[in-house]
Amino acid sequence: MERSIQQVAKLAGTTSRTLRHYDDIGLLPPSRIGHNGYRYYDESALIRLQRVLLLRELGLGLPQIADLIAAEANQAQALGTHLSLLRAEQDRLARQIAAVQHTINSLKGSEKLMAKNMFDGFDHTVHQDEVEQRWGNEPYARSDAWWRSLGKDGQEDWKRRLRDLGNDWIAAARDPGTTPESPAARDLARRHVQWLTGIPGTPAADSPEHTRAYVLGLAEMYVADERFAANYGGAEGASFVRDALQAYVKTMP
Repeated sequence: MERSIQQVAKLAGTTSRTLRHYDDIGLLPPSRIGHNGYRYYDESALIRLQRVLLLRELGLGLPQIADLIAAEANQAQALGTHLSLLRAEQDRLARQIAAVQHTINSLKGSEKLMAKNMFDGFDHTVHQDEVEQRWGNEPYARSDAWWRSLGKDGQEDWKRRLRDLGNDWIAAARDPGTTPESPAARDLARRHVQWLTGIPGTPAADSPEHTRAYVLGLAEMYVADERFAANYGGAEGASFVRDALQAYVKTMP
């Protein structure tokens, strides 16, 4: 079944102008152009559009999206990666909703206000216990102080750069021509290590002589812990990141 460009735009919550632009840059060609010049889209084109819109939600630019879609021809596998990321976001939003509902209920008198329930899902401190267990109270306190000192704009910029790094890792892992030892992977590993060493309170930042072991330990954690693996498109992507970091560490002075 084919749909006109106007029908697709309405279904997807976008505009005909946007769809024509996607066609012009080769990102989403229509399945057929009628004799009247109208664009029509079949089910395969709709699936491709869904992937484009999902990747846009992740903050990727159109050139990056085109590269990712070209590198990952298996649509079911690609959408499976999207699904894991969406579920992680769903979990975070569900915790925020529960926290706000708890506050509303307490204001109405049906629940006693519990401070520990008010901010679940809102910021990085939800992992405080785990971080302190791994590296101690003092490193967490220093990292937390650094994070708060960035301010809202600085935090958003940091998150954006981290998203860009994660998206670039995913794209590299899906590129058949990119190996963990390739120049592109080495550059990503360099950026990754720079990111790790730029966070006060971590062993990589506080003890340069321990950076190598710290990076290798995290690399293994990316594969072993599905929460980390989801940041790199799943187990396969996390394995690529681990292998690239291991290769890069061997070249570090």
